[in-house]
Amino acid sequence: METEEMKNKKSDEAATARKKKVVPATEAASSGDFPSELSAPHWSVVSFESRIASNLTYDEAIKKLNQLKAKKVSGLCIVTDEAAKKIKN
Repeated sequence: METEEMKNKKSDEAATARKKKVVPATEAASSGDFPSELSAPHWSVVSFESRIASNLTYDEAIKKLNQLKAKKVSGLCIVTDEAAKKIKN
């Protein structure tokens, strides 16, 4: 059974939630409120055997991946630089 205090607390929380402004993610991203992780140079291209390139933006990593695909290099993947450090060359 709910006490009067519990009911009041729920009512206060609901009122606070209604007052907060919610911004759609697309609007926040396009307004530049926070930097995109995809544009940060912390992506690597790796293959089955080794780390091929590091410190790339995601767009640069995609370009590198496509160049290597054209050369028929197999096992390609884009990962963070942190993850790529775990691959032994």
